[in-house]
Amino acid sequence: MAAFGKRIFILGLINIWRHRLRSTLTILGIVFGVCSVIAMLAIGEGASYEAQEQIRKLGSQNIIIKSVKPPSKETVNVETSFLREYGLTYKDAERIRDTIPAVEVIVPSRNIRANVVYRGKMLDANAIGVVPWYPEISSQKVSAGRFINASEMEDHKNVCVISDDLAKRLFTHQAPLGEVIQVKGDYYKVIGILQKSGATATSQTEGPAPLNLYIPLTAAKSRFGDVIMTRSSGTFSAEKVELHEIIAKVKELGQVMMTSEVIRDTLKRFHKEMDYEVIVPLELLRQAERTKRIFNIVLGSIAAISLLVGGIGIMNIMLASVTERTREIGIRRALGAKRRDIIIQFLTETVLLSGSGGVIGLAIGVLIPYLITRFAEMETIIRAWSLMGAFGISLLIGIVFGMYPAYRAAIMDPITALRHE
Repeated sequence: MAAFGKRIFILGLINIWRHRLRSTLTILGIVFGVCSVIAMLAIGEGASYEAQEQIRKLGSQNIIIKSVKPPSKETVNVETSFLREYGLTYKDAERIRDTIPAVEVIVPSRNIRANVVYRGKMLDANAIGVVPWYPEISSQKVSAGRFINASEMEDHKNVCVISDDLAKRLFTHQAPLGEVIQVKGDYYKVIGILQKSGATATSQTEGPAPLNLYIPLTAAKSRFGDVIMTRSSGTFSAEKVELHEIIAKVKELGQVMMTSEVIRDTLKRFHKEMDYEVIVPLELLRQAERTKRIFNIVLGSIAAISLLVGGIGIMNIMLASVTERTREIGIRRALGAKRRDIIIQFLTETVLLSGSGGVIGLAIGVLIPYLITRFAEMETIIRAWSLMGAFGISLLIGIVFGMYPAYRAAIMDPITALRHE
């Protein structure tokens, strides 16, 4: 039996080699199908991973509440000035902390756009008033120096911790630690630098590299006040926002969704307008996972069309091969070959075609994501199941689309086949 299988395998290779060009063109459909399946799934996995990582950095047990300017308060009277009051308050933070048992930690923060000046160099940045335990909730880590402590918070000290990007852009030739920078007329001593990271919970700006400096929340309140004044083109407006953001950390992961609803109900009772937004990273993470599954199905379906086309090409070429080798089939049948032997012979050839196409497709499919990551700096992730699945499907296509030509060859009448010219 082993000798018979070996002979069939060698015969299949010989027949494929006799028609090298035709065989190569036939397997191209399988090659493109397999490599596109792997590459598309790798790109989709990479994009999904990056999105989910950004969400995870916000904290799966965190609930983020942001101040939002209501639509009814967007219009500015150009002739008169007035105070617009909206958003989260210190009372809101106290209510969430004192009335919701599931909430473990509260992190309030203020965000003020300000010019940061050092030795004549000025940059536009976010001055963020935070509490000492902010790094624990936001997953931020200090790369140099330290973060704000409780005593500096209590004494309204003019100290700050700056982001890695702000440190690089503001301090080009000297170490930032211990230096003094000017923010809105006041001077702050740099006591720490945060590690470079992606989006953070308190980042109010778009883009991969926000310029942030963190100061004690008490200092932000006493230095900047609750009223933010804006002047532009002869107009003047003033907005009162006590807190721009509150991060509530829930004790247990299973309580996050229920706690978010309680927070929404609590805020709704004390806010006449929807001047806040509740963001649940866990909910966003689950949505991202659902989107990832749908994305993979769509990409896989598109790539599977190429495999289907490749399978049709294999069937077409094998049907032509059956017609060309009619006399050979008749001779084999006359010499005692059974129908089963003829089926195995032709199926072996189709599996060799689809299998070789699958192997080449695997190599190209692994190479494409590598090149994308190398030159486009885009995250790609190749899963083992995508490799095995793509190659398995290529073999399955060889069997499915080779079955009919093999059957056609097997049911030929030996006498008619021998008479064929």
